[in-house]
Amino acid sequence: MELGIYTFGDLVLDPRTGRAVSAEERTHAMIAAAKLADERGLDVVGVGEHHGLGYVNSATAVLLSAMAAVTKRVRLTSASTSISTADPVRTFQEFATADLVSRGRVEVILGRGAFTDNFALFGYRLDDYDALFTEKVELFQQLAASERVTWTGRFRPALHEAEIAPRPAQARMPVWIGALSPRSVVRAAALGLPLAMPMLGGRLSGYAQLAKLYRQSWAEHGRAPADARIAVFAHLHVTRTSEETRRDFFANYAAYLAPIFKGGMPPEAFAEMLGPQGTLVGGSVAEVVDKLGAIRDALGATRFVGQIDIGGQDASAVLDGIARFADEVAPALRR
Repeated sequence: MELGIYTFGDLVLDPRTGRAVSAEERTHAMIAAAKLADERGLDVVGVGEHHGLGYVNSATAVLLSAMAAVTKRVRLTSASTSISTADPVRTFQEFATADLVSRGRVEVILGRGAFTDNFALFGYRLDDYDALFTEKVELFQQLAASERVTWTGRFRPALHEAEIAPRPAQARMPVWIGALSPRSVVRAAALGLPLAMPMLGGRLSGYAQLAKLYRQSWAEHGRAPADARIAVFAHLHVTRTSEETRRDFFANYAAYLAPIFKGGMPPEAFAEMLGPQGTLVGGSVAEVVDKLGAIRDALGATRFVGQIDIGGQDASAVLDGIARFADEVAPALRR
């Protein structure tokens, strides 16, 4: 199972000091985290997309290009790209450029997004939610496959023998589908694309059922079971002891999830998320290894990517967590 980290670049206040980090400082901290992940041998770094003032990143390909310039081997992926409200042509050009900067290490996850504020921002209607995603994924695949494209659809001007440039360094830049509903999971399998599954809330067993559905649909379309790939994205916090996570991380995690827990995150909810069936991958090295092993076995996951820099943590603490994840968790899990 490949291992990596991802970030949304949240600008949550430090819950202990009330300190606010600037967008500039946060951006450079994300680049430093990618550099460390590369140096310590992790497999992938992802960058998510948000369009509100609580986050620093709304231009994923730009940030991936900056990360590409300071790394050598780690794969770089979106996590994910809200293709429904983007122009697939421009999006492809941006990611192809990032791929050239990286010398062929960029991947794209196309998703609907967990938030819908970008629809109004870019002038799209929520009534077209499904139709936008379906059409734009189809177009993006054509752009990835050919340097000249003829295409007609509902939501953008038609293309006639349009030259799609630049072309990426890779012969075919990898495209994944981000999905978390039975219908979307089946769609990903029907398209023959690998599945990226955000694991946020609920129980591990529920995600296992979705992974099973994906693999069943994959096989029903005549594809080899061994070719199915599932990446799991989840929150991550790894410390020297389990007590450090339970004692020190709660405030940060509660601050990050404040929009969900309107009255404050109950300690019992935090404990449940850390439990064997919970979706927070956290605790000591041994606990994190056990949880990742359970995720791998239950979902058949081929990649795990953890969001480790959340909730206003100090940048040095985030780097310490990445180092521990790469130096202690990864070797134990790979053994």
